[in-house]
Amino acid sequence: MEESDSEKKMEKENLGPRMDSPMGEPEGSLGWVLPNTAMKKKVLLMGKSGSGKTSMRSIIFANYIARDTRRLGATILDRLHSLQINSSLSTYSLVDSVGNTKTFDVEHSHVRFLGNLVLNLWDCGGQDTFMENYFTSQRDNIFRNVEVLIYVFDVESRELEKDMHYYQSCLEAILQNSPDAKIFCLVHKMDLVQEDQRDLIFKEREEDLRRLSRPLECSCFRTSIWDETLYKAWSSIVYQLIPNVQQLEMNLRNFAEIIEADEVLLFERATFLVISHYQCKEQRDAHRFEKISNIIKQFKLSCSKLAASFQSMEVRNSNFAAFIDIFTSNTYVMVVMSDPSIPSAATLINIRNARKHFEKLERVDGPKQCLLMR
Repeated sequence: MEESDSEKKMEKENLGPRMDSPMGEPEGSLGWVLPNTAMKKKVLLMGKSGSGKTSMRSIIFANYIARDTRRLGATILDRLHSLQINSSLSTYSLVDSVGNTKTFDVEHSHVRFLGNLVLNLWDCGGQDTFMENYFTSQRDNIFRNVEVLIYVFDVESRELEKDMHYYQSCLEAILQNSPDAKIFCLVHKMDLVQEDQRDLIFKEREEDLRRLSRPLECSCFRTSIWDETLYKAWSSIVYQLIPNVQQLEMNLRNFAEIIEADEVLLFERATFLVISHYQCKEQRDAHRFEKISNIIKQFKLSCSKLAASFQSMEVRNSNFAAFIDIFTSNTYVMVVMSDPSIPSAATLINIRNARKHFEKLERVDGPKQCLLMR
């Protein structure tokens, strides 16, 4: 599972697991300079205090596992104390007396995604005072040039009416400042709901949110940090931001047909979110993408704890063979084959030969190309 020196260098320069701004650096900095060619997308992450925004963000972008999110606030306090920084806490998180993580004001972070695509993520604190300021004194600053609004609802909130009021205020500000923004609602902490009630409760909440969102359209997801639903939601969100996704899918389809694969999946390398896929044969498990994302990302974290780096994997039984390998500088690929007459070496060679072509596709301002050669 060891990587070459060039792979390690690429990992260090492009895909470091840390997402939050280092203490003492300018707000929004990640220790690297954004290239002039970067395509920046502003993403608002909003919701009432304690809804779970910061925990899910840390799992997706900062390589936390679910149980470690309980220590988010304490970790940040320790860093503040050790560096002896006097801060107004306007951009940091703390944990209250009952264990809820609270974000103060707006925390900015840049997340590099697929090379030139940079997510400008605004994690907006959910305390009442801050929420009111967002809709008054900070309205234009917060809601201007937004590509995506992600609003997180705690499914067990005791202030549902206030939650809905704040959500409607967000929609009004979006309609005024960024009418083309895409809206996503995450009904979060679904693991706290009895299993036999989850479908009913989510359906009712989804209907209410769609009604309140008019004339804007919203996409709703049920989520929990304890299962694959979180990856499903964020994969769908990020998919909307990829500028050349249709061209990417067309080439992935051609690649799958050329190598006679049952299915090909493309994962973003740092987050392991599924960004594209093509299937030639029907698969039984509708949640397989998110499960694979969750499993592989946790396996990568286990490798890192042993000072090893995950590069590739082959899983084989009597029915199929699955290959997961580094594909481009920003992606992993998973190829599923069921034809026993095709040797592993042939599939790995095909993956290697396709890398250069897909590297070109990731350059959003590059030439339009299509994989047609056999």
